[in-house]
Amino acid sequence: MKRLHLLILPVLGWMLLASPGLHAAGAENGAMLSLLPAGRFAERWVMEEKPALFTVDTLFDHIDGEAELYFPYGFEALATARYSHQDEAGQEIAADVYRMGSPLDAFGIWSNYRKAETPGCDAGADCVLSASQMLFYQDRYFVRVQSIGTQVPAPDVFVVYGRALSRNLPIGKGRPGELELLRVRGIVPGTQRYVPQSLLGYPFFRRGLTAEAAPGGERTQVFVVIGESAAAARKAFDQYLASLREAGRDVRISHAGGRVTLEGSDPLYGKVIVEPSGRYLIGAIRLQDAAAIRPVIEEMRARTRERP
Repeated sequence: MKRLHLLILPVLGWMLLASPGLHAAGAENGAMLSLLPAGRFAERWVMEEKPALFTVDTLFDHIDGEAELYFPYGFEALATARYSHQDEAGQEIAADVYRMGSPLDAFGIWSNYRKAETPGCDAGADCVLSASQMLFYQDRYFVRVQSIGTQVPAPDVFVVYGRALSRNLPIGKGRPGELELLRVRGIVPGTQRYVPQSLLGYPFFRRGLTAEAAPGGERTQVFVVIGESAAAARKAFDQYLASLREAGRDVRISHAGGRVTLEGSDPLYGKVIVEPSGRYLIGAIRLQDAAAIRPVIEEMRARTRERP
């Protein structure tokens, strides 16, 4: 048996040396815990017990009903901790810090939770603050701080904690550059979302952005499919066209000035307009007034030229 151990140990050592990625991932996950402010982040507020770490394999243990929402956004690890007020029984908060695949993924998961009408706050790249929780993202981290006790703390408690945590995160570059594609007139603030797979429910629209628009007073929805190349975008366009025709829908294709435009009726979304633009597809669904949305489409098209 002793001889067998002597044979196995060098092999295990070789495997560890040959897998530097495992060491790096472990160190990165361990560093997650240091992001959480320890001790007192504000007067009389202290951390309860030790913070906990969850990975892809254990996230279900922390958020069983929501874990699957995070995986398409490149979830890697979660650090969480609880804090309580020493003098106010029942005042407790929980802080969750999620490391996602990219800044765009962090925005994407944040946009799933934030509501357009929720007031903003000063933390991270974007932040919203309600009566019972604070949500923000910074670099590729998504942060949720929420009340878990019998008494809801004052809003400034969330803000003070959020700022303390923000100082521990990478500074990042602010909002993801892809959001520039939707920085056009007519977009309803707070409605932008990033969908990492099957945009609009179509698998050939692999990923992209959506937002509400109200250029003429009536709301519609605009979208940008983000492709890997112009050829990939055109292939997705052709697949969408084929799906509409297969469903027996009326479709009209027009060519003007080197542009191709699809106008038709989607079985799920009603009247639609879709155009390829470089490696992107831009469009609008649930149209009430096609003429009113065209200036928005034009600006979106200009944005795609600025971001090839």
